[in-house]
Amino acid sequence: MAVQSGSLSQQYFNVIAAVTCYWICSISLVFLNKYLLSSPDLKLDAPFFVTWFQCLCTVLLCFFCGWLSKYFPNYIQFPSMKVDHRLSREVLPLSFVFVGMIAFNNLCLKNVGVSFYYVGRSLTTVFNVICSYIILGQQTSKKAMLCCAFIIFGFFLGVDQEDVAGSLSVSGIVYGVLASLCVALNAIYTRRTLSVVGDSIWRLTLYNNINACFLFLPLMLFSGEIGNVAYFTGIMSPYFWTMMGISGFFGFIMGYVTGWQIQATSPLTHNISGTAKAAAQTVMAVGYWQEYKPMLWWASNAIVLIGSGGYTKVQQDEMKRKHNENSRLPSQREERDVLLSESHAEDDK
Repeated sequence: MAVQSGSLSQQYFNVIAAVTCYWICSISLVFLNKYLLSSPDLKLDAPFFVTWFQCLCTVLLCFFCGWLSKYFPNYIQFPSMKVDHRLSREVLPLSFVFVGMIAFNNLCLKNVGVSFYYVGRSLTTVFNVICSYIILGQQTSKKAMLCCAFIIFGFFLGVDQEDVAGSLSVSGIVYGVLASLCVALNAIYTRRTLSVVGDSIWRLTLYNNINACFLFLPLMLFSGEIGNVAYFTGIMSPYFWTMMGISGFFGFIMGYVTGWQIQATSPLTHNISGTAKAAAQTVMAVGYWQEYKPMLWWASNAIVLIGSGGYTKVQQDEMKRKHNENSRLPSQREERDVLLSESHAEDDK
């Protein structure tokens, strides 16, 4: 019993640590990207280039950490990094979703304020339900659908309030919806693709970002960003490259903590955690930029948060119900099923 208690405590600690690291890194990266994408100090119109550079930094840091682990194994534990073209091709479907996710995220962030970024990206849970049904064949209860309806209502109320305030960006809304779709797909495909790389988050991060580095090149070419970067007045500024380097480091960390949170929890919990994180991020942004928001604007945020929280509660109740049904087994099979359950739990670790 003591071993089981210790194992349970370790699992709880792992979940808390994963969620906390995800929140800190994600909020920091959002504010930093907002500065790089739309700061009047920089005036660089190249969101794909900023994202491509972050992916490149992630690839280089993966190889660097693998090299450090080889020569200093007592101080750093990191899997050796070798590129297998076969694995790269198998990860490619996830990489397309990954590129869409971070590209639309940055395009949305470029066109809307950080305070509205939460509502603009609030449809992730709704898309997760849709994608889980289409891809995984998972059914959703009526209560869960009602919670999704709340989220959709909050989203449109937030859009309406942005329009009333005269700060609505149609392109930003479209990018936010597409980003929500890609976030939901990314969570599902990450879970399914981890086994391809031996359940190694770092290896998945490496292959994902290597593929992304190549996938972003035609996007930069056709969008004209290569010319924008070439004629950027601050291209030789040490300050600019310092900020880009910091963003690249956070991009590297995000690739890990996102996969860590999905692996420690589930795609659904990852999406709910992202929604809750965005709510805290909204309050921080309103306070930092000293923005005035009407009550209906705050109501839209609250409705989205309540809908997301209600959806989580409905899913938890459904999981408990299924667990209770599965536990009602004939006495002669109880010992065998307990052993099977313990074996599956070890495999999941």
